[in-house]
Amino acid sequence: MEKIVILTGAGVSAESGLGTFRDEGGLWSQHRIEDVATPEGFARDPALVHGFYNARRAQAAQATPNAAHHALARLQRIFPGEVIVITQNVDGLHEAAGSQAVMHMHGILSGALCSNCDHRWPAPLEMHVAEPCPACHAPTVRPDIVWFGEMPYGMDDIYDHLSHATLFAAIGTSGQVYPAAAFVHEAIAAGAKTVELNLEPSAVVSNFDETHFGPASDIVPAWVERLLRAP
Repeated sequence: MEKIVILTGAGVSAESGLGTFRDEGGLWSQHRIEDVATPEGFARDPALVHGFYNARRAQAAQATPNAAHHALARLQRIFPGEVIVITQNVDGLHEAAGSQAVMHMHGILSGALCSNCDHRWPAPLEMHVAEPCPACHAPTVRPDIVWFGEMPYGMDDIYDHLSHATLFAAIGTSGQVYPAAAFVHEAIAAGAKTVELNLEPSAVVSNFDETHFGPASDIVPAWVERLLRAP
């Protein structure tokens, strides 16, 4: 049975109004990554970090899936083989479009995590420093987001999927953030065909057999249509 493994990055959600690290004037441009996306930054100023993610959570709550999200959900629904969606994005737009069992390797904005007991629960729209964990009651609540210096979620399962892939697609990714940037090598080692769909070539574009460049809402639906029409 054919198995498609898809990695998505910020480029998939950009057309839904969610900014990337490199966007000028967005939320990320107002803060240093070291201050809002590292365990050390959270330890120094948890109120700043909560405020940053409260703003991101509110922004994501207003966003709607675009044609790329819907196309991938359609592929997962109709393709006769297996389609695995792994995302670096922390929004829930894949699920909102209908994708199932999405693997959020960097966590998700709608989740809360206790750094004391590792309990997880749905995050409120706004989180604050003094909120107690519902399980252990410690005031150690944080967003369920994987920060720089932390291990992404589900890596054993991700590598297992890559080792059985017949087709690997990287969509809207920069190719600069590891370990995701190395997934193409794992897929190649498994004998998979590889394709990059991106606004512009990524840092690892030379590793892909096939490339398509342009807005995700244009190129992803077209690619999905070709896959579904293939004999």
